[in-house]
Amino acid sequence: MKIVGAVLIVAACGGIGLSKAAAHRRLEQELRNLIGVLEFMGCELQYRLTPLPELCRTAADVTRGTIRHIMEGLAQELEQQIAPDVSVCMAATLQKTQKTSPILTGHLERLGEWLGRFGLQGQLKSLDGLKAQCGDALKDLSFHRAERLRSYQTLGFCAGAALAILFI
Repeated sequence: MKIVGAVLIVAACGGIGLSKAAAHRRLEQELRNLIGVLEFMGCELQYRLTPLPELCRTAADVTRGTIRHIMEGLAQELEQQIAPDVSVCMAATLQKTQKTSPILTGHLERLGEWLGRFGLQGQLKSLDGLKAQCGDALKDLSFHRAERLRSYQTLGFCAGAALAILFI
């Protein structure tokens, strides 16, 4: 019975380490998706002057994952005109989508603050600045990525082994 309990403890702690590593990978992918959406939005604004609801809907079509759902939700909020401010619509969309990380949420809130607030050149500069911030965050996450992910997994299993030894 003790051996079964020890195996379950090690497996549970190892699973936590594996889930932490998977969350790290997901955040990197979502930041890449956001950078792609920002590039797309910059091109659309610069060459076509697409209205914001349509811009968000077409941006959702070119990406996937959480960013896609957020862009679709933002387009719906803007079309319904619940609030005239894009930042309020973005906050409402982010409340509905509660599975985003704090890093991603911060970048999306800044996007909501800057969209529709400035003229064309100001929006393009804001998108470029936000794209650079996302790139820096992605670079920080990617720095020693393999070692960091291996550490999460190893720490999970080692913590499980330590708990199992303590309980036996």
